[in-house]
Amino acid sequence: MAISKLDQRITGVSKPAYWQEMMRRYDGEAAEHYFLVAEDDGGALLGFVIGEIRAWEFGSPPAGWVFAINVDPETRLGGIGTRLFDEVCARFRTAGVRSVRTMVDRRDHLILSFFRSQGMMAGPSLQLEMEIPS
Repeated sequence: MAISKLDQRITGVSKPAYWQEMMRRYDGEAAEHYFLVAEDDGGALLGFVIGEIRAWEFGSPPAGWVFAINVDPETRLGGIGTRLFDEVCARFRTAGVRSVRTMVDRRDHLILSFFRSQGMMAGPSLQLEMEIPS
C-alpha cells in the first residue's frame, strides 16, 4: 500500500495494519470523513491528508480536524501539502464548519512550520499529559 510506504519513508516506522484501518475508517462513506490523496500524472502517490469533522469535545463547536498530512519528501516544495490542506479545509467549509484544528509534536519543526505557514496558530485548548505508572 502506497500510503503505508510513504509514511514509513517519513517516520521510519512500518505500520501497515494501522494504515489499512485508517483506509477502512475513512473510505468516504461518512460525510464528515476525508482521506484525500495527491497523485502525479502516472498515478504515483505524492501525498495525502486525513481529516474529520468533530463536535462538542470539551464543549467546543464543530470543527475540522486534520489528523495526518504527508507529502513525498522529493516533492515537498511543490505546493502539494498546501493544496491538500486547502482542499480538506474547503470540504470542512462546505460542511458548515468555520475552524480547523490539529495537534503536532512541538519538537517536529517541519510540520509545525507547515501548519503555521497555512495560518494556523495556538488554539483555545491546551493538551495535558502524564505517564501512567506501571
